Amino acid sequence: MGERCCAAVRVLVLQAAWALAGGQVRYSVPEEAKAGTVVGRLAQDLGLEAGEAEARRLRLVAQGRRASVEVSGASGALLVSSRLDREELCGKSAPCALRLEVLVERPLRVFHVQLEVTDINDNAPIFPAARKNLSLSENSPTGSRFPLEGASDADIGANAELSYTLSPNEHFTLEVKSSDENRKSLFLVLAKSLDRETIPVHRLVLTASDGGRPSLTGTMELVISVLDANDNAPQFNQSVYKVRLPESAAEGSLVVRVNATDPDEGSNKEFSYSILSSIPVGNKELFAIDTKTGEIRLTGTLDFENVRLHELQIEATDKGTPPLSGHCSVEVEVLDVNDNAPEVWVTSLSVPVPEDASVGTVVALLSVSDRDSGANGRVRCWVWPASPFGLEATFAGSYSLVLREALDRERVSEYEVEVRAEDGGAPALRGRRGLRVAVSDVNDNAPAFAQAVYTVLARENNAAGAELARLWARDPDEAGNGRVSYSVWEGGVGGGWRPASSYVSVDAESGRLWALQPLDYEELQVLQFEVRAVDAGEPPLCGNATVQLFVLDENDNAPALLPPAGSAPEAGGVAGEAGEGGGGGGGAGSGSVSGTLWAWAAWGAPAGQVVAKIRAVDADSGYNAWLRYELWEPRGKGPFRVGLYSGEVSTARALEEADGPRQRLLIVVRDHGEPARSATATLSVSLVEAAEAALAAAAGSSSSRSAAGAELGAGAASAATNVWLVVAICAVSSLFLLAVVLYGASRWAPRAAVLSGPGPTTLVCASEVGSWSYSQRHSRSLCVADGAGKSDLMVFSPNFPPPPPGPAAKDTQPEPSALLDTVSGSSFLALTLLSLPWAVAV
Repeated sequence: MGERCCAAVRVLVLQAAWALAGGQVRYSVPEEAKAGTVVGRLAQDLGLEAGEAEARRLRLVAQGRRASVEVSGASGALLVSSRLDREELCGKSAPCALRLEVLVERPLRVFHVQLEVTDINDNAPIFPAARKNLSLSENSPTGSRFPLEGASDADIGANAELSYTLSPNEHFTLEVKSSDENRKSLFLVLAKSLDRETIPVHRLVLTASDGGRPSLTGTMELVISVLDANDNAPQFNQSVYKVRLPESAAEGSLVVRVNATDPDEGSNKEFSYSILSSIPVGNKELFAIDTKTGEIRLTGTLDFENVRLHELQIEATDKGTPPLSGHCSVEVEVLDVNDNAPEVWVTSLSVPVPEDASVGTVVALLSVSDRDSGANGRVRCWVWPASPFGLEATFAGSYSLVLREALDRERVSEYEVEVRAEDGGAPALRGRRGLRVAVSDVNDNAPAFAQAVYTVLARENNAAGAELARLWARDPDEAGNGRVSYSVWEGGVGGGWRPASSYVSVDAESGRLWALQPLDYEELQVLQFEVRAVDAGEPPLCGNATVQLFVLDENDNAPALLPPAGSAPEAGGVAGEAGEGGGGGGGAGSGSVSGTLWAWAAWGAPAGQVVAKIRAVDADSGYNAWLRYELWEPRGKGPFRVGLYSGEVSTARALEEADGPRQRLLIVVRDHGEPARSATATLSVSLVEAAEAALAAAAGSSSSRSAAGAELGAGAASAATNVWLVVAICAVSSLFLLAVVLYGASRWAPRAAVLSGPGPTTLVCASEVGSWSYSQRHSRSLCVADGAGKSDLMVFSPNFPPPPPGPAAKDTQPEPSALLDTVSGSSFLALTLLSLPWAVAV
């Protein structure tokens, strides 16, 4: 056996050239080659460089049966991995060619390798039985032929070509006859008449030798018993019966009916039929013969793909003594029917497929086969559904599943693809194979906000860390490509350049907008900035949204009282603010001593005479800055009243001596906020004679001018009334003249124009108690007298009831409606506005 293996290795033939028509590599290897035997340098024959086979993962793809070969990862050589038995792999088929598929990656390619397993003479001829018993009549004529069962050899070609020899014997010779199908029929020929009395039993040895080198042999012992009498054997009307039967024939179907006759008489004429043997060996059980009629019927299932031709040896044996037999052969050719559906195999699958994969990308490699032959074995394939994949034929029975259209994971993230195959039979049979092709994500979508502009309303004085809004941007990508982080994009605020990040912050993960500090409407009304959403893809994509944050005013500022104005008085007016009087009949003045305002009023002043004006300002805006004035003390019907919205303190009736020398008024200033905030002012009104009132007003005006517009001193506010009376008596002549001159100068002096800077259009609202104006974006900065700056302008018309009728009413002129100061930097320019009754000019 060792010599045969060495001889087999020596006859190894390597065919490693590309076939010009098919593009495949062909090798051949003898069967029974030892494990590790090099079949061929596969990597070199495929054009791969040294070391490239392992880097590109050169490997074999099995196709349903064991190939017994493998690819060396290091050298790229094709090696024998296990025992190669040609008879087990291919049976009697010649040549025995194995189709292999070889894959390499980066890029993915498939190569087809045909490996032919050559036969060696490793199987000796085998007879069906080691001993064959024959019974021959002694009167058998010379030249009688008796069929013998030949031997079988599992090898093919020359190794299966058998020759027979018979051991030397004078009575018998061996006749070998070749049939049309390259088969040999053996006959034992009687060369010399038998004499049972001389030799009753003949023992011969039949030897079968194959054509291998060295030749192998098999033997069978023939035991021939010489019988007497019955000297005519049954004879068939045909020596060979040929039948064609489809493989779909049902069990019990009639195959053929053989017929034999025997010229003898009596029991020697009666005979029965039997099946002696079959080729291939072991298929005898597929057929049954009726011993009397000679009908052969099918007892099993035929399979064209396994055995295409069955040969039966039929024997007819009579009942003579000794029994004689006649023989014939029945050849059953099996016809193919379409009983095998196509089979689809996935040899390689590259998933998931990136959504930006180019058209033509190979997704999978498939192998399609049909065991039928002819039109029944011709297969056509297609993909369902057709989009976005298609099939391309790469070799006979091999296909590539390729990309035909661009993919979009956000539209379809996974495809259920079915590869269908149909043969050409009638009716056609189909096979299918399902594939699940997942699509992997790439970062091709930028985050998109639900709105391009977000409007956020926030009340001032909010707590630091309060949530203002929640922004959300959608990114249809997945994993890191769809994970969005948020950030504030720095920008200007109002007219300055304070960064938005000092006011607000956005949570990077949730998109929640937080306030970093309490917002102050008086500092910031509108904050506009951008929020950027960036995904975590490579490269990252981003989207922007504009956020307009409007700060809503809260009533967080109480009214603030302002000191009295320092303008020159007019006749019959109040110190610091004068109102027109009738013929110098009565005057008034105002001052502040330790937070208490003071004023003078002349006895006999008519109803409606303005005594003083309470000035206040509120840093809030809108209704929160709309002030109203109420006389808190004294309650009831006092001699004075306060304008609800003007703050003017005027006489409710004519003043009398019964009212006393001094009146103390407690005035409350409230805004319209919720809840309302207030401030209180105490006004002390001294009732004096008209001359004293004029003198006091003149002194107050002179003191005001000498102070150059500064605040009134605490000493002047706290001077007692009796001191002013002494001063008035001593200087009545000179001061009276000075008062007349000053009155005339202030009366006929040209009025100053009101300065106002350009600004946007304001919204003016009216109500039954007056009107107010509120600037929505940028307002003029105005204040009253020496008070603090004001961001919003509010102008109210007084809602006093008309003065009672009297002779002096027609001579009484109302106080100017308002005093507006335009603020420039840190200084105030006081401008006196004179207008018609109940009208305000801006």
